[in-house]
Amino acid sequence: MYCISDEQINFILSDISARGIEMVGLQQDLLDHICCIIEHNLDDDGDFESFYVATIKDFYKSDLKEIEEETINLLIHKNYYVMKKIMLVSGGISTALLTLGILFKFMHWPGAMMFIFVGILVLSFIFLPLSFVLRAKEKKESKDKIVIALGAIAAMCLSLGVLFKIMHWPFANLLCMISLLIMVFLFLPIYYLSGIRNPETKVNTMVSSMLIVVGSTLILTLIRSPQGTKNRYIEITSAYVRNEQILENEKKITALTKNSISDDFSKSSNEIYALCGELKAYLLKKETGLDKIGTDFEAKNTLIGDSYTSDFLSPHQSAMLKGKIEDYNSKVAASQKIPLDNSIFGKNSQRIEESLSNLTQIQMLVLQNQRLN
Repeated sequence: MYCISDEQINFILSDISARGIEMVGLQQDLLDHICCIIEHNLDDDGDFESFYVATIKDFYKSDLKEIEEETINLLIHKNYYVMKKIMLVSGGISTALLTLGILFKFMHWPGAMMFIFVGILVLSFIFLPLSFVLRAKEKKESKDKIVIALGAIAAMCLSLGVLFKIMHWPFANLLCMISLLIMVFLFLPIYYLSGIRNPETKVNTMVSSMLIVVGSTLILTLIRSPQGTKNRYIEITSAYVRNEQILENEKKITALTKNSISDDFSKSSNEIYALCGELKAYLLKKETGLDKIGTDFEAKNTLIGDSYTSDFLSPHQSAMLKGKIEDYNSKVAASQKIPLDNSIFGKNSQRIEESLSNLTQIQMLVLQNQRLN
């Protein structure tokens, strides 16, 4: 059994301190442990310094100071490892759910939206916040914590923006734009300037910065510019106005046609035609503030946008029209029936432009059937 001298003990203690261990209690514990290993495993005529160097390496991966950092984490943050485990599990769960959601979406299998919805929620409210908290605790410099905080906020805004987009909730584009602005104008400059000065991280910083810029640019290609949005709204409104002009011509032609139709059929036709007109006026009022749009819509800046019909039209209103169409279909031949799958009943997430077009198509079919009878 090897007998350690006081000089060797002082040497070990000094080396432990020089390696970054500042806590006195931890220094003593390490000294005790190392001395016990040396006394039990080193031969009496063994080389103390060589054995000590080999022994101390077993206590760390890259630096002995890791032990003190882990100890501080355990003392100050008692739930550190629990949080770390939850972070890893939540990251795995969100990745699996999003992967399944995308797969189900491409294969048109049911449940795709549920997987994507839950996956983004887990990512945004569990994984990203825990990742920020744990990584921030590992950093000592304020600028490093700021970089991590900005990155986490940008990632959360982006993931929530995607969630709002697929759920057709408002402010989706705003969240995505906030994410990109934070990433490009706050996160990137601080990250680049702090990383480029360190020779060890210089290359990684440059590559990561380029990937961030490229990623942000690719995301921007998926977002319409304000002028592009206005041009699209003009096209939508122009198409609606043309359809209304065609409908008005069809109505005049039908009025000139002298067909003998039953009062019951005429009443049912007129009710559907009038109700479709009321619903169109109602949707236009909600979308533009006017219940009728003329050819001067562009000069008045009265444009139909990207709103969803479900935001304005109640299930009761849709059910009322559906009931009248079903009653109407029971009175006409199969070739003259109004298809319910080509109306506002076809999709829960139908945009107003589609609903207006479908309502106009119903009115057109009603007028055509009146001329055929």
